[in-house]
Amino acid sequence: MRRVAPVGGTAVQDHVALAEIELCGELIIAASAAEDRLSLESIDEVLRVAEEREACGAYDPA
Repeated sequence: MRRVAPVGGTAVQDHVALAEIELCGELIIAASAAEDRLSLESIDEVLRVAEEREACGAYDPA
C-alpha cells in the first residue's frame, strides 16, 4: 500500500526557520554585491540588528 501526503493545508510552517532563511538570503545577496568582505557593521545593517534592539528596548547608541 502506497501512502501519499494529504492534500490541503496540512503543511507545518516554522516561522522562525523561514525568517532565518530569508535573512540568510539577504546576506548572500549583500555579499555577492559587495566588492570586498562585508564588515561587521554591514552585516548588522543587513540583519537589521539596530532595529531589532530598538524594538526590544535594548538599544543603547552610546
